[in-house]
Amino acid sequence: MSIRDWPEGERPREKLLERGPEALSDAELLAVFLHTGVPGRSAVDVARDLLGELGGLRGVLDAPARVLQARRGVGPARYALLRAAVDVGQRYLAARLQRGDVLANPEDARRYVAHRLRRYPQEVFACLFLDNRHRVISFEEIFYGTIDGATVHPREVVRRALGHNAAALILAHNHPSGVADPSRADELLTRRLRDALALVDTRVLDHLVVGDAEVVSFAERGLL
Repeated sequence: MSIRDWPEGERPREKLLERGPEALSDAELLAVFLHTGVPGRSAVDVARDLLGELGGLRGVLDAPARVLQARRGVGPARYALLRAAVDVGQRYLAARLQRGDVLANPEDARRYVAHRLRRYPQEVFACLFLDNRHRVISFEEIFYGTIDGATVHPREVVRRALGHNAAALILAHNHPSGVADPSRADELLTRRLRDALALVDTRVLDHLVVGDAEVVSFAERGLL
């Protein structure tokens, strides 16, 4: 059955307009961009197939262009729409944390680092550098590792902080496994970095660990 034959309140686009994007499943959101299905399969059916074949929404949006375009019901035009949607979201978040902006809302930092780091298949360690009024100076991805870890050198983090004349910073890294719970090694590294940066009067405000479904804050868990 075509989506046009569905009750109006159940069609993804109409549902989004009436109830907001949070009311839609991943398949329904994806179907909004696919717009139409293929013979015998609605856009929602095609979206469900993609999510199942590629490992969920993250797998779909991170899939190489040739892989996604080759899937039935996608092709170059629909791939371009999906790729543009992802980049618009990333640029929107980047615009909320431009140089000189005051970091008044910690949730902005969480969303920003999540979108910057969640897409990586390997572990990446980064820092959000701030001045003494918590205005954004820079966000830098500093160390790149493997699927299960990245080697972080405190001396290099201190050097970057001094180079930016940062008064404070937020540490961040992703867990490619998708599980955001900090490891014992994460806790030890955070203490080492906190102590090293304290020697140059730079405060560590938080350490954010990015997983698939959540971002864990060391500050909120009392681990700093």
